[in-house]
Parts: sequence; structure tokens; C-alpha cells
Amino acid sequence: MSHNDLVYQKKNLPESLKRLGFLLVGIGLALGLTGFLFDAQRALFNYLLSFVFIMSIGVGSLFLITLEYIAGADWSTPLRRIPEFFASSIPLLFLLVIPLLLNIHSIFEWSHKDVVAGDKILTGKSPFLNVPFFVIRTIVIIGIWSLFYYLFVRNSRKQDITKDQLLTKKNIKLSAIFIPVFAITVTLSAIDWMMSLAPHWFSTIFGIYFFAGSFVAALAAITLAVIYLKENGYLHPKMNNEHLFSLGALQFTFINFWAYIAFSQFMLIWYANLPEETVWFLARWGGMWTYISLGLIFVHFLVPYVVLLSQPAKMDPKRLKFISIWILAAHVLDLYWIIMPQVQSAKAGIFTLVFEFGFLIASVGLFLLVFYFNAKKQNLVPVGDPKLEKGLNFRL
Repeated sequence: MSHNDLVYQKKNLPESLKRLGFLLVGIGLALGLTGFLFDAQRALFNYLLSFVFIMSIGVGSLFLITLEYIAGADWSTPLRRIPEFFASSIPLLFLLVIPLLLNIHSIFEWSHKDVVAGDKILTGKSPFLNVPFFVIRTIVIIGIWSLFYYLFVRNSRKQDITKDQLLTKKNIKLSAIFIPVFAITVTLSAIDWMMSLAPHWFSTIFGIYFFAGSFVAALAAITLAVIYLKENGYLHPKMNNEHLFSLGALQFTFINFWAYIAFSQFMLIWYANLPEETVWFLARWGGMWTYISLGLIFVHFLVPYVVLLSQPAKMDPKRLKFISIWILAAHVLDLYWIIMPQVQSAKAGIFTLVFEFGFLIASVGLFLLVFYFNAKKQNLVPVGDPKLEKGLNFRL
């Protein structure tokens, strides 16, 4: 057994991580479920927000795995198990989606036949926006993501034992297939779970907008996990701050990409000035939503842009930890801005202060538990990957 094998098979993460995960799940569920007693619809939308948050981190992590294989990247090979662990949340979506599907009529206006019958626009969209097709799409999409996750991870973990380089080539071929499938399924999910909350609204760029935010949030979660493992001695001693540079650079790149897509969507809708498009932004321009709309520019773009602008910042663990937590919070704010204006609630003031983010707290705990139990069972580094040594020797 090599030194690397010996090191990476001893992965006893502290029990405190598991206890914290269970604690957050318990507190979050208690707050979230209690919220149903005060405002059932708002609590349901809060659960939807948490579901989309988990989905975004999961599929964003799966995309990073795909990107490594399709691009032939070396630097990310020693880190690949971290996105694999986060992507393992994807099969859990089968269970997490059940409360939403059971309450579909409380969430989506288009699910009511009497409303659709009296609305010309919704009637035109009904071949796509109808309950049976929606449920089928949801199950099929989660099934496709789960299948590709299983195939990627099966080959990756099998390689730890066999050292078979052909398994890398298989994952490269799978990545070439998955990229267009990913683009279609992520777009459909963004339309289904967020855009259709305002079913009269049109935007041809919304799927890309959701992808950009999801990927940068997944990068932030992965960066936090990598720094935690590195600082606590769970990663190879050859790994240094230069390995963090690419993660920081990708975050910086996709922060700019998100801002470009967000501005493009707003600018095109503003310029066209079509009622069926502008109504969505008008709903987010009044009362507290005005401040949130303006705040997104500062929180989701300007602060991360400034913090990550210099090359040293992209290799500084303390700065990367700060901005990764910031970006995850900004992603939550972005999802909140997309989803919550559609809630019709007179009790929002009291509810917001106490119960609004209960399910999100539980989501954080869920990711801690997913990471902990994956790390106990699997190698933290793909020791059989032929690119590992080159990745460990990565230098700028």
C-alpha cells in the first residue's frame, strides 16, 4: 500500500461535524414546520426556496465534475471527491420534492384548471404547464441527474481500486453526453420551479441566469470544504495555496458571468418594454423589494468582484473562506428575490423575523451530514486517477 493510500483511507472527520449537522437539521425543521402554523403558504414557499438551494449546489457540483473530465484539467483532480460528495445530494431530491408535488396547487397558479380556462396566456402554455407533465418532467430530470452522478462516481471510485485508466476515458465520454443534457435539464428545472411561479412572464435567458448562480454557489461550497480539509490535515501535504487559485479564479469568472447575464436579462426586458415581461421586475420594485433588487448588485457582484480581483486574493484561504460564505448568502438572497415576491401573505412581517429561513438552516445541516457520511466511506482523494500526481504538482 502506498503512502497516499494509507493517508487517504484514514478519514475520521470529527464527530462534532456530524453533531452540528444533526443540530442544524433539527433546529431548521422545527422552525420551518412551526411556520406552517402561522402562514402555511409562506412556509411552503420557504421550503421551495430550500429545495432549489439544495438542487443548485448538487447540480453545480456535478457540472464541475463534468467540466474537469471534458477539459482534461489536472489541478482539480486532487479535489474531485469534494464535488462528488456535494453532488450526492442529487438522489435525495427524489424525497425532498415529495412535499412540493403534494402541494402543487398551493404553489402554482397554472395548476388550477378554472384559472387556466379563463386566461388566454395560460391556455396557450397549458400543453407544457400542466400537472401530469410537470410531475413527469420533475421525476425524469432528477432521474437523469442521479444516473449521471452514479456513473461518474462509480467509475471514479472503482479507479481507486483498479487503477484502470480506461475509466477516466469512460467519464470523458459520459461528460460529452452530459453537457447538452445538463443544459436542457437545468433550463427546464429553472422554468418549472421558479419562472412558472409567475406564469405570465417570459424570459429566454432565465435558465442561463439560474445556472450561473448555481455554479458559483457550488464553487463557494466546494472552496469552503477544501480549505477546511486542508487546514485540518486531511489533504495531501503537496497541496498548497496555489491549488486554491483556480477555485478563486472560477468564482471570480462566474461572478462576472452571473452579473453579465443578470444585466442582459434586465436590459433586454427594459428596452423591449413588453407588459408580459416587465411585470416580473415591477413586482420586485416596490417596498422592501426595491432595496433587495438594488442590494443584489452590491451583494452578488460588487463585493465578490472587489474581494477576488487581485491574484493574491484568489490564493488567500482567509479571504476565500469569507467570500465563499458571502457568495452562498448572496445566492440565497438571489433565490429569495426570485421566489418570495410571488407569495401573497399578510403575515410576512412576523413570519419573516422568526421562521423565514428555518428550512435553509436544515439545508446547511443536510450538506454537513452528506459530506460527513461520504467522507467516512470514501477516499477523500481519487488515488487511482492517472492525473493525480500531475494535479498535486500543479503550479501557476
